[in-house]
Amino acid sequence: MIIGIGIDLVECNRFLDWSAFKKQRVFTKKELEYADDDNANAEKHLANCWAAREACLKALGTGFSDDIAFSDVSVVHNDNGAPELLLAGGAKVALKELAGTNARLHLSITDQGEYSAAFVVIEKLD
Repeated sequence: MIIGIGIDLVECNRFLDWSAFKKQRVFTKKELEYADDDNANAEKHLANCWAAREACLKALGTGFSDDIAFSDVSVVHNDNGAPELLLAGGAKVALKELAGTNARLHLSITDQGEYSAAFVVIEKLD
């Protein structure tokens, strides 16, 4: 059963002027390393991660709050290179409150030109 959906669209060039300090506060080490591995498209990768975070928080129905930090939602890549969401801290608690202990997060990310978009579905498994 689908219990949450979220979508976000972001301009990639938004991350061009961010300082290294600000990027380190918002993105995880793995996300920054993934972006640095493709330096020509680093801002696009960061925009993808940002859009995925925002879409996830919309699906959870929480947004960022005192209980959910930037690093509580991150994008990782599986062995096939597909993006997946990793929740920690307050985001993990919010998912458990919403769906219990048996939930699956579905993530789709796309980018075109100057834009990145992400779509998240939260599925409660029984």
